[in-house]
Amino acid sequence: MREVTRTTPPTDRLLTIPNAISLLRIALVPVFALLIVDRDTTAVGFTVFAVVLATDWLDGVVARGMGQVSEVGKVLDPLADRIAIAAGLVALVARDAFPLWAALPILLRDALVLVAGILLLARSGKRIDVRYIGKVATFSLMAAIGAVAWGNLGYALAPAFLACGWVLYGAGIVEMVVATVLYARDARHAVASE
Repeated sequence: MREVTRTTPPTDRLLTIPNAISLLRIALVPVFALLIVDRDTTAVGFTVFAVVLATDWLDGVVARGMGQVSEVGKVLDPLADRIAIAAGLVALVARDAFPLWAALPILLRDALVLVAGILLLARSGKRIDVRYIGKVATFSLMAAIGAVAWGNLGYALAPAFLACGWVLYGAGIVEMVVATVLYARDARHAVASE
């Protein structure tokens, strides 16, 4: 496993500003999902979804900047990402703004990683650190989902958004596969080191 240097070791604190940001992002999930599905409020829901996705970096930056990196936050932040992406995809597919065939690989991979992570944590008490390629894949796919949906909803510059979205989607899928292989290797090493 790779070594990670930290300026401030993680704490066991639950009540931190970064954790509150992650919880707020999770709390907004049903709000944007319901707004997206309703044709009269799709634009508002899409905006809230974009804000939730765009603030993915905020909790981490605040945690490091304020010395509030916590073990709970290391689980809560990627969990917030996975929940937001899954709910957004389901809502956008239901609204016919994103194709089901393109959503399924993302949803299935995230479900697999979530279940594997929970099983690893339950079995050994170990957690796999997020890899940089995983963050890049998440960013690429978040941007792709937003751009493709924007284009399919017929908003301004729809063709350009669709073209960019599908390029980002292809790159994000490749990055996601690479990250998944590396996470599987990390999990195997974690289990072997018990």
